Amino acid sequence: FLGSIINGFALPLKEEHKIFLLKVLLPLHKVKSLSVYHPQLAYCVVQFLEKDSTLTEPVVMALLKYWPKTHSPKEVMFLNELEEILDVIEPSEFVKVMEPLFRQLAKCVSSPHFQVAERALYYWNNEYIMSLISDNAAKILPIMFPSLYRNSKTHWNKTIHGLIYNALKLFMEMNQKLFDDCTQQFKAEKLKEKLKLKEREEAWVKIENLAKSNPQYPTYSDTSLLNSPVAMETDGPLIEDLQILKKTVKEEACQAQKDQKKDRPLVRRKSELPQDIYTMKALESHCRADELISHDGH
Repeated sequence: FLGSIINGFALPLKEEHKIFLLKVLLPLHKVKSLSVYHPQLAYCVVQFLEKDSTLTEPVVMALLKYWPKTHSPKEVMFLNELEEILDVIEPSEFVKVMEPLFRQLAKCVSSPHFQVAERALYYWNNEYIMSLISDNAAKILPIMFPSLYRNSKTHWNKTIHGLIYNALKLFMEMNQKLFDDCTQQFKAEKLKEKLKLKEREEAWVKIENLAKSNPQYPTYSDTSLLNSPVAMETDGPLIEDLQILKKTVKEEACQAQKDQKKDRPLVRRKSELPQDIYTMKALESHCRADELISHDGH
């Protein structure tokens, strides 16, 4: 009903209509019971953006501000809505929000909850989003590459590996030189991390040796901690040779596409949305308030 009213707003939008979007509708994303009305809320937000594209930046920044920290099904809802927004976004507005937006997407790709990672990676099946990414690859690929590469090696879910290799393959085909540069930059960062870790371990060894020179050391030392300097692994494995990486990306992406064709139909222009059981249950169990009131008014 509200969506129909918004659809009928005259252009240009009145200031009170913009305030209604920013101060009333967007804060509804914070509510615990969001799943009950989220599809309708997302529809209303998209209606506003189709009316006035200049509202895109404050809307996207508000979604990023309210992004769930510990509620994975709610994150999937946000990712669904964000794709609907990107489907109607103007290229000039996309440029304003792409960096914070893809920083959040990089976090989602790294999520241990496979539905969150899967939903984020489905963006690479959307032709319009891919055209926006292609036009701005120089900014987006350096943000996404570390997360994509790291999780192609470390994510526990095999399906995610295939989707990540598909995204890497698309980036590689998009801009070969940029892909190579990002690979080398990531490799340099990993080497820095390794050297930093080595320095840290050496510092702990020095501290332990100083402690051993104290006469009271045998009395107060914990034998379980002896001879065990801090030895934390760097975040993800050291990157392999560039040519090996390219070959692996192509092979894994092809295999993932074959696996997807076995299990599901060809993807439409708009990416296939995973079923959110929490939303479905909430919608099924939801009753209108007037249905709870008996006919006699009591």
